[in-house]
Amino acid sequence: MEAHVEAMLKALVAVAWADGRVDEGESEVIEGLIAAFELGEEDAQTVRSYAKERRSLDDVPLTYFVSTFRRALLQHAVILSYVDGQQSDEEKAVLADLVSRLHVPEEEATPLLAAAEERAQRLLSQL
Repeated sequence: MEAHVEAMLKALVAVAWADGRVDEGESEVIEGLIAAFELGEEDAQTVRSYAKERRSLDDVPLTYFVSTFRRALLQHAVILSYVDGQQSDEEKAVLADLVSRLHVPEEEATPLLAAAEERAQRLLSQL
């Protein structure tokens, strides 16, 4: 598994754990990303095992991202934070921490997060 893919998936696991649990919808999103990145079974199992324990952004090497992947990670993270129907204060805090750790300037992060939030809410309304 490429280092940036592993770091992205680990960061998303941390977002999923932000509210103290990983619910079924969040697990499904992680499974969908495992499939989207076409991980082999060994790498997929590594991610699944990693996701079984509570994780935080402190556990994630966020140095592997070029700007395109930083923005994609933020978008995925926002959508993941809404999978259970609402975004908790803990998830908002993790997202703010992620923006800071990824060094995405606020003037870029604000519209990016707003667009991802709108997309997440639109997806939820279609369910």
